[in-house]
Amino acid sequence: MPSLNASMTQQQRLIGPLLIVAVLLGLAGLPLAVWLDLRSLSERMLEAQARETGRIIDQMRSFYASDVIQAVNSATGRIETRHDYKGVSNAIPIPATLSLELGERISGEHGTIKYRFVSDLPFKDRKPHDLDAFEQIALSNLRVNPQAGSAIDVSGSIFDRQVRIAAPIRMESACVRCHNTHPLSPKTDWKVGDVRGIQEIVLRQPIAANVLAFKYLLSYFVLAGLAGATMLVLQRRQTGLINRMNHELTESNGFLASISVQIAKYISPQVYKSIFSGERDVAVATERKKLTIFFSDIKDFTATTERLQPEELTALLNEYLTEMTAIAVKHGGTVDKYIGDAMLVFFGDPETRGVREDAQACVQMAIEMQKRLGQLNARWRRSGIERPFQARIGINTGYCNVGNFGSDERMDYTIIGAEANLAARLQSVAAPGGITLSYETYALVSDVVRASPQDAIRMKGISREVVPYAIEGDLSVATQESIFSEHARGIDFYIDVDALEADGAVRLRKRLLDTLAAVERRMTGASLPDADLEPHQGAMQRAAS
Repeated sequence: MPSLNASMTQQQRLIGPLLIVAVLLGLAGLPLAVWLDLRSLSERMLEAQARETGRIIDQMRSFYASDVIQAVNSATGRIETRHDYKGVSNAIPIPATLSLELGERISGEHGTIKYRFVSDLPFKDRKPHDLDAFEQIALSNLRVNPQAGSAIDVSGSIFDRQVRIAAPIRMESACVRCHNTHPLSPKTDWKVGDVRGIQEIVLRQPIAANVLAFKYLLSYFVLAGLAGATMLVLQRRQTGLINRMNHELTESNGFLASISVQIAKYISPQVYKSIFSGERDVAVATERKKLTIFFSDIKDFTATTERLQPEELTALLNEYLTEMTAIAVKHGGTVDKYIGDAMLVFFGDPETRGVREDAQACVQMAIEMQKRLGQLNARWRRSGIERPFQARIGINTGYCNVGNFGSDERMDYTIIGAEANLAARLQSVAAPGGITLSYETYALVSDVVRASPQDAIRMKGISREVVPYAIEGDLSVATQESIFSEHARGIDFYIDVDALEADGAVRLRKRLLDTLAAVERRMTGASLPDADLEPHQGAMQRAAS
């Protein structure tokens, strides 16, 4: 990753100046190239026009020298103008004949300018003019509207363009007298201003001939293409680097995610969330808060370990802690630590719903834990565990110091204070499978549980007398309890009333009545009359109903 970062930084340093230079050259180079090419194109066009003009003048001078000056110099009498001057002594061409002859000479060479003098009414001794569609349409339109001045046609291909301009030839007074009296004239009613024909100028310009005139613009495009190709190569290399970096980042993120998931198993979800969201700094710091502390321990755990193999004990304890932890997380408790078979959970930090709500959530969690442990015990006994777990739970509410304790190198998120110690003491006096509260907690949850005060006790490290409250029932549950279990020496039963069928309920009721009678005899040491058994039978019936 460091090598990729270095390569990325180096390319960024290279691409930045190159991009600036390319943009500046592009902004300045395009108008400069266009101006240079326009200047070159103008020079080429002017040069071509000059050559064509010179060629036309040469043709006019040649025609004038051969057909006019020569005739004048060799004349022996009066000079006359004729349309058929060739072969006639003392004759020179009339203007129309002059135009026809010049047109043939100018158009006869391969140039970019051609000239035609055409009419659809030539003298009868002349060869008829071949008029194409444009010439016919132009002649017809100009006769209808002589004031139009000219007709224009643009044609050609992608390689060259051609412009044809046709202008009208109007009859002058001398032309009218000549044509109206000449025996070879096809029309003898000409009037001054009539359009006799058209003179057409054809301009042809091959596009390929001017391609080189755009050499600067073409060079600019070549350089721009090379610059673009260079940028694409650099961009591709940069994209490759970014993709590799993204791949490595994805792998790193995946690794960090897996590590964070593993780390999350060592701390409570609330602490994990607050750290990774940035809400809590990882620093040695504490604050004083009012918390509800839960402490649980398994009765006679040492004796249980002596009867089980280490593998069985490990599996049993891990399952127990897993189930209890899931219940704690469900109710929003912060699991502080596991101390062997004991659990320390507190409510009120890093998240709190209020002191009363935290206390009620803690008590509800404890009740659900005891119920779940009863279900686990029934399953464990069926699998061959003679004496499963019985948990004692103590709960207290009070002010504690909570936060990160330790050093900058190693710290632990936990609580410290006498109130935490009191929760542990309350656990020690609780009955197996029971839940004992301090008065501070009972005052906050008295509307959701039923509890009775016990004899006041003194606890080591606590100066005042403490009155424990043992939970007897859950007032928040609308339905009556349907699962009963008890396991001790001489006691082993688990009853799920909701799962009983009708005939099974009848048999169970009979067995429970017999059991109650036997217990009464054991307690009194003698048989009782049937009449004395009736109250107990009625009580047993109510318990089983």
